[in-house]
Amino acid sequence: MANDSEKEMAARAGLKYVHDGQIIGLGSGSTATIAIRLLAERVRDGLTIRGIPSSVQSRDLALQLGIPLTTFDEYQQIDVTIDGADEFDPALNLIKGGGGAMLREKVVASASKQLVIVTDSSKQVPVLGRFPLPVEVIGFAEPLVAKKISDLGASVARRCDSSGKPYTTDEGHHILDCRFGEISDPPTLSRNLSEMPGVVEHGMFVGMANVVLMAKAGAVEEFRRA
Repeated sequence: MANDSEKEMAARAGLKYVHDGQIIGLGSGSTATIAIRLLAERVRDGLTIRGIPSSVQSRDLALQLGIPLTTFDEYQQIDVTIDGADEFDPALNLIKGGGGAMLREKVVASASKQLVIVTDSSKQVPVLGRFPLPVEVIGFAEPLVAKKISDLGASVARRCDSSGKPYTTDEGHHILDCRFGEISDPPTLSRNLSEMPGVVEHGMFVGMANVVLMAKAGAVEEFRRA
């Protein structure tokens, strides 16, 4: 319950970055879902924005709540994106993708003037790697990519859904959850994974977050990227 309270507090704090007339990136995951619900309340109160969702789930929720949506066909730049994270380190590098949406999340983040991350205190770590790093792969290359990532020292497992079948992303790919342990050099690992043929995207967001808003002990701490 404490985490739920912190998530709502952080999500509410993130809305201070949202202003009338903006294009807003809608994140995915539990904290981002709270932010979308809070944003919908402001839309009902008269806030004029358009959202670009980072997952089918976020799109469906936004439509259900009456948030006007747009696409990259109409706008190629987003003013601010409010999203969550599975981990963040002191440099504001992130691991995302616990919910499987990191490909679209990274596309949305890359188009954003500001990426604001809202989290509870359990997501703060001194070094990334406690949470397994998700890697989205095409099916044809999955065994090859799994071997290459294992050779980097990770324990690799294909993600499955609740029925035991391989989890499928919004874009129709599989996810490998990779446990590296402590990731001492996020930029290098990020680059090595991105260069592997067959890797569509991975959940390491290096140098992308501008602000992290973390709720802890009844207050919100703000961290800014140097």
